[in-house]
Amino acid sequence: MPDTISYPDVTQWAVPFFIAAILAEFLWIAIKRRGGRYETRDAVTSLVMGAGSVVSGIALGFIAWAFFMLLWQITPLDLGTSVWVIALCFILDDLRYYWVHRFGHRVRWVWASHVNHHSSQHYNLTTALRQTWTGTFTFMMVVRAPLVLLGFHPAMVLFVGGINLVYQFWIHTEAIGRMPRWFEAVMNTPSHHRAHHGRNPRYLDCNYAGVFIVWDKVFGTFVPEQDHDRPDYGLVHNIGTFNPLRVAFHEWVSIFKDMTQPGLTPRQRLLYAVAPPGYSHDGSRDSSETIRAKHLQRHPEDIGSAGFD
Repeated sequence: MPDTISYPDVTQWAVPFFIAAILAEFLWIAIKRRGGRYETRDAVTSLVMGAGSVVSGIALGFIAWAFFMLLWQITPLDLGTSVWVIALCFILDDLRYYWVHRFGHRVRWVWASHVNHHSSQHYNLTTALRQTWTGTFTFMMVVRAPLVLLGFHPAMVLFVGGINLVYQFWIHTEAIGRMPRWFEAVMNTPSHHRAHHGRNPRYLDCNYAGVFIVWDKVFGTFVPEQDHDRPDYGLVHNIGTFNPLRVAFHEWVSIFKDMTQPGLTPRQRLLYAVAPPGYSHDGSRDSSETIRAKHLQRHPEDIGSAGFD
C-alpha cells in the first residue's frame, strides 16, 4: 500500500478567502448597520486563537499522523484514490465530525478543548477562527481510526477533514439569513449554526453538524433557529476575558481544580472529567438538562416547542 500519497492543504489555500470574506462582512455590517457586529478585542482574540491553533497543529500534528500511519500499515484494505472514494470518505468523515463535535459538548474532557470556540459573545466570521490549541489531548483522533482501517489513506482522511473545516467558515455569520429551503433541509447553514452557538436553553446541545445537517435530524439533535428566540451567543457562564491563554486553558484548569477537591471518591473525580459539562458531585451546578427543565418551569408555554420536545 502506498505511503507517499499527498493532497493539498486546503486550509492554507483558503486563507486569502477567509481574509477577503471577513473584510467583506465587516464592510457590509458597517454600511448596512445590520447583520451582526464586530468588537475589536473580541475579533483580535479570535484571530490569535486561530493562529495558535495553526502553531499547535504544526507542533503536535505528528502524533495523529503517526497514529494513522500505524493503522495504515496494519489494515489489509486499500480503497484507492478515485473521485468516488474521496467523496465517500468526505461523507463518512462528516459523520465522524458530528460525533466528535457531540462528544465535545457532552464529555467535559473534550469540552475543555472545544469550549474556546463558543467563548465569544459575538457571532461573525472571525468566530470561525477561534479554534482549539489542545485538540490532540482529547484523543478524539481515535474516532478517525475506522476510516483508515476501512482503507481510506490517512492523507485523504486529513484532506477531506480540511475541506469540512473550510466549509464551516462561512456559516459563522449573521449577515446571511436563511438559505433556500432545500439547502436548509440537507446542509449546515448560518441559521442552523447560529442556533448551535446560542446559550439559550432551547439551543443547548443541538446542531452538531459539520457539513450535512441531516446527521442531527437522524440522531435527534436538530433544533431550527427560532425568529422569536434569537440566539444569545457565548457560554452559559461567560468567562469575561479577551486573554487568549485564559480562553485556551480555562476549562482545563477548572477540571484540575474540581478533580483535586478534598473528600471526593475516585468515581466523583473521574466524573468531573468525563461527565457532561455542569456535573457536580453535590448537585450544586446546572447541566444543560437542568437548565432546560428550570426554563420550562418558568415558561410552561414552551413545552413541546423546538428544543423542548
